[in-house]
Amino acid sequence: MLMLPVPAFVALILSYLALRTWLLGGRRLLAAFLAACAVQSLGVALAQCYGITALQTVLPITAACLPPLAWISFRASLFRAVVWREALPHLAAPLFCLFCRIFAPQTLDIVVAAMFAGYGAAILASLRQAKDLPLARIAAGGVPATIWRALGWLLIVSACADVLIALAFAAGQPLWAHRVISLFASGSILCLGVLGSLPDAAGAAEPALPAAPDADALVEDQDIVLRLDGLLQRDKAYLDPDLSILRLARRLHLPEKRISAAVNRATGGNVSRYINAWRIEHACRLLREGQSVTEAMLGSGFNTKSNFNREFARVTQLSPSLWLKQNGSVAGASAQI
Repeated sequence: MLMLPVPAFVALILSYLALRTWLLGGRRLLAAFLAACAVQSLGVALAQCYGITALQTVLPITAACLPPLAWISFRASLFRAVVWREALPHLAAPLFCLFCRIFAPQTLDIVVAAMFAGYGAAILASLRQAKDLPLARIAAGGVPATIWRALGWLLIVSACADVLIALAFAAGQPLWAHRVISLFASGSILCLGVLGSLPDAAGAAEPALPAAPDADALVEDQDIVLRLDGLLQRDKAYLDPDLSILRLARRLHLPEKRISAAVNRATGGNVSRYINAWRIEHACRLLREGQSVTEAMLGSGFNTKSNFNREFARVTQLSPSLWLKQNGSVAGASAQI
C-alpha cells in the first residue's frame, strides 16, 4: 500500500493553497509565502523520508526565508503595498543563515529559531500598536487581526520546534528529532500556510487611545469627520462590504493616517467601529421595514453573522432578536434568523 509521509502530504496541501491564492489574484505575496512553505515541507519529506540527505544543508537556509515572507505579507495585506527596496533588507535573514552554514554551522539551529521567534514577536507587536489597518476590509471586523496574531504565535511555536529538534540531535536521539520534524514542525508549517491563505487575513485592529491634540487639530479633526459623514450619507459608501480605510482616503483625497487619527480623536474609536455604527443604523431601518435579520445584515455591508451580532450589540446594547421585540417590526416573526 502506497504511504505518503506527513511532510509530503503537507506540501501537497500548501501547493494547492498557493495555486488557489495566486489564481484569485491580488495576493501574490501571500501566494509566494504559501509556495515557500510548500517547498520547505517538500524538502523535509525528501530529506527525512526519502533519504536525500544532501538537502539537510539547504533546509535551514530555506526555512529562514519563511519568517521574512510572513512579515512582508502581513505588512502588504494590512498596511500598504511593499516596494522592493523595503523588502530587500529582509534578504539578510537567509543570507546570514548561509554565512552561518559555511563558517559557524554549530550556531545555525539557534539562529533559525531566533529568526522565527523575532518575526513572530514583530507581528504581535505591530498588531498591538496599530490604531487602524488601512488595507483592511472594515466588514471583516476583528477576525483578520486574530488570524495574523495566531500566525505570529505560530512562528514562535515553530522556533520552539527548531529548538526541540536541535536538543534531540544533541542528546543523541535522532529518532525523536525526526518525529518532531514530521509531526510538530510540519504541523506548524501547515497552520502557517492555512492561516495565511484565509480570505479574511486582513482586517481592523482594536482602537488605541489617541494622543491629546491642540485646539487647531481638534477643529481639523471635526472637519474631516464632517466630510466623512457627508460622503457616507451622500454615497452610502458604508454599504460596500469591501470598504477599507484606503478606499475612504482616496474618495476624500486625504492620507489614510489622517482620517484614522481624526476619527480616533473625535470619537474615541477607530474607523472600523465608526463605519459599523452607520451600518447598524441602516440595519435597524431595514428591520423596521420588515426585513429579516439576515437580509438586514447583508443589506448593510456585513458578510458574517458573528461580526454583525457583535457590532449590533455594541451599538444598541441588544441582540438583533431582542431589539426586534422591543422596537417592533412589520414582518414580526419572519425577521428571525
